[in-house]
Amino acid sequence: MKTPAVILAGGRATRMGGGDKPLLMLGKTSMLSMIVGRLSPQAGRLAINANGDPARFADHGLPVIADDIAGNHGPLAGILAAMEWAAAGGAAQVVTVAGDTPFLPSDLVQRLAGAAGDGGLALAASRDEAGLHEHPVIGLWPVALRDDLRVRLVAGNRRVRDLTRAHGAVLVEWPAMPQDPFRNVNTPDDLRAARRAVSQAGGGAVD
Repeated sequence: MKTPAVILAGGRATRMGGGDKPLLMLGKTSMLSMIVGRLSPQAGRLAINANGDPARFADHGLPVIADDIAGNHGPLAGILAAMEWAAAGGAAQVVTVAGDTPFLPSDLVQRLAGAAGDGGLALAASRDEAGLHEHPVIGLWPVALRDDLRVRLVAGNRRVRDLTRAHGAVLVEWPAMPQDPFRNVNTPDDLRAARRAVSQAGGGAVD
């Protein structure tokens, strides 16, 4: 059974003026569609994690799972929701990716799973001339961690790295040159750069 994956689309996009960043267009397709296109060949079941009205994602035909802990707990709440959804479907692990990373590598799930082994935790990282950059919400998570994660969130600990370091996460590196496959769209400048990259690639995602 292929590992299920969840796209974390619950960010508030404050630096972009609010709204749903994953629904922004990059050429002829949305950022979310690009991410789905990247993940579909690699993963099993796909879902979107987002709060509010799920109808805004209806065009993608994917289940939308909301955080089940009240309050703004950041990306860890989405990761917990992903773990619970995957566990309910009988999976032992789940991959999560950020909803604003449209250039994900085509070997993401395979390499994370290979590094994590059975029951392990693996996170994506990229390396450029400045060094190693961790991407802590892009990773493969054992669903067995969900009870510990829930306890941490209820206690007010929303730091992703506290959880990953406590459970010995393995970092899996991709080269960030000439372009980081995990670059995200946080600002209007990032959006313009992503649109240029898509245009130069002929309208599709770039490796």
